[in-house]
Amino acid sequence: MIAALYVQPRGCYSGRPEIDPWDEARDARRYEGPHPVVAHPPCRLWTNFAALNFKRYGGEHNRPGNDHGCFAAALSAIRTWGGVLEHPAFSNAWKTHGLRAPLTLGWGQGIDGVWTCEVWQSAYGHSARKRTWLAYVGKAPPPELDWSRPAGTHQVGWFDRIKPTLGKKAASATPPAFADLLLSLARGAA
Repeated sequence: MIAALYVQPRGCYSGRPEIDPWDEARDARRYEGPHPVVAHPPCRLWTNFAALNFKRYGGEHNRPGNDHGCFAAALSAIRTWGGVLEHPAFSNAWKTHGLRAPLTLGWGQGIDGVWTCEVWQSAYGHSARKRTWLAYVGKAPPPELDWSRPAGTHQVGWFDRIKPTLGKKAASATPPAFADLLLSLARGAA
């Protein structure tokens, strides 16, 4: 059994008998084991644009890093039960929580024992490159991943202004092959 934390109720993890999905209604911050996890904590307030949005719109609900402890709980879950956490590349949560930023292609291990890397979800079927940082904790080092960096046919946001922009749902969706990879990492962590 794998616990999938912070997932969509009808997303790629639902309806699979080997997965215990924790959506917003179940509140993944309350997960107490005992299974290894795949964690997708909310990222909106950890991106570089969070500070700009806070300055523009204000409100505690827009304060950078104010995710009500979701990232901290996800990190605690992988440290306690093993597994993998994913967040957008350059997430400010990494620095806030003392994680080693990926420095080179491939996995690197921080002094806290957490393995980190950057992977592009386009290598696993996403239509945008979707650069993603992973944090992994397991009994053995993590396996090699597909480190290729396909450009993708679409973009998330409006950064290069040449490719079509994905809608919010498509942009945040986890491709099935990437979900399978994350589940494989969590299984290997046990």
